[in-house]
Amino acid sequence: MAETPEIPYEQARDELISVVQKLEVGGTSLDESLALWERGEVLAKICQQWLDGARSRLAAAAGLPDQDAESEAT
Repeated sequence: MAETPEIPYEQARDELISVVQKLEVGGTSLDESLALWERGEVLAKICQQWLDGARSRLAAAAGLPDQDAESEAT
């Protein structure tokens, strides 16, 4: 993982779940909905960073090539 996200995976995941639930329920203004959507995008990227880092660490521990590095090289 090139850079450690600013919040732990579990915190980002839980907040993302909360954001999605708020968007699904509705009842928010357009501005509030857009702000929630933008926060959700940030949280999803943070979760993906953590998952990519975990995948790389598992691949290294198993002696397998890092698939993320291979896909970036192409």
